Amino acid sequence: MRFALGAMSLGTATGQAESFALLDRFAEAGGTMIDTANNYIFWVPGGTGDESELVVGAWMAARGNRESVVVGTKAGARPTVPGDLTLDSAEGLSAGVVRKAADDSLRRLRTDYVDVYWAHIEDRAVPLEETLGAFDELAGAGKIREAGASNLPVWRLERARELARSRGALPYTHLQLRHSYLRPRPGAKLQESAHVQVTEETLDYVRAEPDLTLWAYSALMSGAYTRTDRPMQEAYDHPGTTRRLAALDEVAGELGVTRNQVVLAWLMGSGVRPIVGVTRMEQLEEAIGAESVTLDDAQVTRLESAA
Repeated sequence: MRFALGAMSLGTATGQAESFALLDRFAEAGGTMIDTANNYIFWVPGGTGDESELVVGAWMAARGNRESVVVGTKAGARPTVPGDLTLDSAEGLSAGVVRKAADDSLRRLRTDYVDVYWAHIEDRAVPLEETLGAFDELAGAGKIREAGASNLPVWRLERARELARSRGALPYTHLQLRHSYLRPRPGAKLQESAHVQVTEETLDYVRAEPDLTLWAYSALMSGAYTRTDRPMQEAYDHPGTTRRLAALDEVAGELGVTRNQVVLAWLMGSGVRPIVGVTRMEQLEEAIGAESVTLDDAQVTRLESAA
């Protein structure tokens, strides 16, 4: 399975029984990658940020399948002030915070290691050397296996990777950014101010770095491709969106699949790992169906030339 299951809403929008059913179906279909964080979901009423990791950990313990699951979780964006529904009090990425956050995540996930540990946000108040050193220390202790950076601009990612290489430390080999088939206007502000959007420079950098994997969150734009109750953000209101949606509909019609499935097939075909967040079984089944969608070269060219 080439996409990851986004577990953000598990334990909050989706109860434990329903979450277990979704995780079971994902695993049954061949899925292995699960993406969560230590702050999912703190911004819903009553949420603390513990919920997603707790559900994933309980599911792995109940199924006894830890070794067959690739778990990614994140540190850095958990609020330190109770009741703060913003990132103004985010914990950040100091060495002490990273070490404690990792231990807390391991406890909630009921495991002794994380496959991919992510720096969730950029923290320019902390030297990169300090954060990278903490990640390397965790790897040396066997608590994490690989490291990733989320919401980090390309120039900072390159600086971090070069620092790690020069010091013989664990490098970031995963990058997680907002990415989908549709693109916002250059310079447009997204409603989610903390999101960092993939750019052409990002894609060029990833292509040039064979050890770096790009993960795409908001791959299906919270349902905006297919749901009338989820309108596109104003940032996507430009002629390129109209042309891309027309190409998307043409290809989807030719293949007899949904817009979402074409978007996922296009991302996966380019080597990107989409993170698909689901709250209902039909959403998961649609994503699983995208695995069998094959775009030919002409269709890929048509999709990518619409801009």
